[in-house]
Amino acid sequence: MKEFNSAPLLQECIEGIMDAKGLEIVSLDLTEIDTAVCDYFLICEGTSNTHVSAIADAVEKRVREKLQDKPWHIEGKDRSEWVLLDYVAVVVHVFQRDTRTFYDLEGLWGDAEVAKIEAKY
Repeated sequence: MKEFNSAPLLQECIEGIMDAKGLEIVSLDLTEIDTAVCDYFLICEGTSNTHVSAIADAVEKRVREKLQDKPWHIEGKDRSEWVLLDYVAVVVHVFQRDTRTFYDLEGLWGDAEVAKIEAKY
């Protein structure tokens, strides 16, 4: 069986976030955590419901165009305080700042290797 390489998916998700000017982008590498549900969490934030929704839409569009892939599951688009795009190997979390602080995924997954992604803008 061929092993799946999640790096291209992760990179296209990051590019999608940057296309919509997502803020405070971090990647949590969960590959060394036995109980992890995926390979990577990609976390970022937007400044409003509209911005959060635009970031999620940009990720979906980018991944669809570049990799011909779509999310297995999407949650939170109705309120756009926390939108989750589940691509199975990579789960993208797009938050508003207060919601991100409240749920503190980086703290909950403290064993993960964290990489801050520098935006190109």
